[in-house]
Amino acid sequence: MANPTSSFALLEKARAGDRESLSALFEKHQRRLTVLVYFKLSSRARRDSEIDDIVQETYLRAVKDLPNYTYRSPGSFVRWLSALADHVIIDRQRYLAREKRAGVEVRFRSESNPAGPDPVDFVTPSRLFAQREKLDRLIELLDRLPEEFRQVLLMAKFEELTTEEISQRLGKSRENIAMLLYRAVKRLRALSGETS
Repeated sequence: MANPTSSFALLEKARAGDRESLSALFEKHQRRLTVLVYFKLSSRARRDSEIDDIVQETYLRAVKDLPNYTYRSPGSFVRWLSALADHVIIDRQRYLAREKRAGVEVRFRSESNPAGPDPVDFVTPSRLFAQREKLDRLIELLDRLPEEFRQVLLMAKFEELTTEEISQRLGKSRENIAMLLYRAVKRLRALSGETS
């Protein structure tokens, strides 16, 4: 029997119409998705975009496409969200380019959901602030890593790819990826200790 808070269990409940399970599923993956979105954006795109807006648009698309999603393994849900985020980012960049050509600078809104739903959120502002501080701190630390370390950490810890999948994606041996990941984690811990 699946853990009642596993992505699979939450997904099944969400498909059955349980809104709390859907919220819990998204909350479970929000930190990972936010970090992935941050590093998918160029520094210029980060200035033009609100990362939280991109994450929310990704969730809106996920809700719409949830009936078509097939759970394959642990980590497949966050990989699916990451792929959706790629599309949101591309759409956002196209939208901004179109608006700049037209001489209009308008904040991004989804064509599929122009008014947006009212969020159902029971999290206190102080808790949100603390979560945001931790997230900003994590992004700052990841930003200080060499690109190769950051890339392998994002794939392993945020996209939840196996060392075999990472080695195929990067064209390196599995052993090389394992060593690179070990060094990346060690460097991240050292950076974390420096500023504590």
